[in-house]
Amino acid sequence: MTNSKAARRPPIHLIDTEADALTNLALGAEERLPQVSELLLEEIGRATIHSATQIPSDVVTMRSTVEFTDDASGATRSVQLVYPKDADISAGRISILTPVGAGLIGLREGESILWPDREGHERKLAIVKVSQSAQSNP
Repeated sequence: MTNSKAARRPPIHLIDTEADALTNLALGAEERLPQVSELLLEEIGRATIHSATQIPSDVVTMRSTVEFTDDASGATRSVQLVYPKDADISAGRISILTPVGAGLIGLREGESILWPDREGHERKLAIVKVSQSAQSNP
């Protein structure tokens, strides 16, 4: 059965090795972070999978820097999407295991998504710009 909220979400794109690593990460976080784990697994399940050399450069991938607008606050933020061990919010590095991180992965410049925050309120996140950093293995 298709969730109507998921049906309104834009298509997403993932790198094959990142999809595998993120699946393992989400499964490992199921007990600690059930909401984020479930959302991330849903996104991985509906993603179009690409090799690292074939993914469009305007797609949010792990370690990319993303400028996005949060309609709830009206603020535009620029963050780097990282694995939990590399997260440091004061340095602008957010974990994929946060609601915002899970919502940004796989989106393209110009796309937006309605996504729940930590309190379960839907927020619209709109991608302004994606910059790729040098990719390395997860």
